[in-house]
Amino acid sequence: MRYANADQVMHLALEMQGSRLGLSLADIEDKFRVSRSTARRMRDAVARLYPQIEKRIDDEQRPRWRIPAGGTVTPGAISAEEIADLEATARLLRQHNLRRRASSLEALAAKLRAALPSKAQLQLEPDVEALLQAEGLAMRPGPRPLIRTDVIDTIRLAIKQGRMIYLAYRSRGSGRASGRMLEPYGFLLGNRHYLVGMAPDRHPGDARLFALSNIGKVKVLDRPFQRDPDFSLEQFARRAFGVFQEEPRDIAWRFTPEAAAAAREYLFHPTQALEPQPDGSLVVRFRAGGLLEMCWHLYSWGASVEVLAPPELKQLMKGAARHRRFVVDGAAVSS
Repeated sequence: MRYANADQVMHLALEMQGSRLGLSLADIEDKFRVSRSTARRMRDAVARLYPQIEKRIDDEQRPRWRIPAGGTVTPGAISAEEIADLEATARLLRQHNLRRRASSLEALAAKLRAALPSKAQLQLEPDVEALLQAEGLAMRPGPRPLIRTDVIDTIRLAIKQGRMIYLAYRSRGSGRASGRMLEPYGFLLGNRHYLVGMAPDRHPGDARLFALSNIGKVKVLDRPFQRDPDFSLEQFARRAFGVFQEEPRDIAWRFTPEAAAAAREYLFHPTQALEPQPDGSLVVRFRAGGLLEMCWHLYSWGASVEVLAPPELKQLMKGAARHRRFVVDGAAVSS
């Protein structure tokens, strides 16, 4: 077996041991980006190496395979690069004021660091700093929302227990605080961090966003709620370009031939479709809301991008053109 294949099989074995439900063939295809036949060969290789592997059928009648927790899977050597990635991620989380999550990753990195040989430990610190500097994470400027750790911890506890919360929420416009009773569903993290929740007494069945930085106090109520089985946080997030939730629209942008190569390197939206044009330009299409956030992003592309649809975004871009040159309806416009 070639080294790369052996490495994948070991990785798959670790995944099977770390998964409570086990992995299906579709999971293996997705995680390793392989074909169905390759996924089968990888599963069979793990089964030959680890005869304690278990097969079970899930609720959707799909077979899954896992290695029991008591089974031994040797993870191989821990590299300095892996610990450097952990510490870099922890620092990025801390910069975004997600201190509890940062502390968890830092603790894990410290445990793994202790398992390294002495020589690797000596090499680790400069490697981490070099990585941070190379990725621009060490001293990243710009505003960040202030979020109290106890607020995050309390909401996470309520989510795990399936209980409603009561929070004091401060309006960003008026500055006044009001009480809200919510069913907490999860978080959306970005330039600003939000709680996704439903207020059954105000907007039944309608998920809303609440800025975490505007939450003053939060309390877990002795009132369980039944999570909507049809609600998907991932699908909810995909409705927007960023975090602002609006009615989704069909979006179309055309990037000039000079900017097409750079645009191909961007994932503007998970549902995007890229359409190369005969003149070398590139049309990007997807469906989402959040036109103002799109405008903010497109501002950075200047005259390299033209808005094809929808008309409302074209109008926003015309307003932005007072400060910078843009292409709207095929013509360059500026103040």
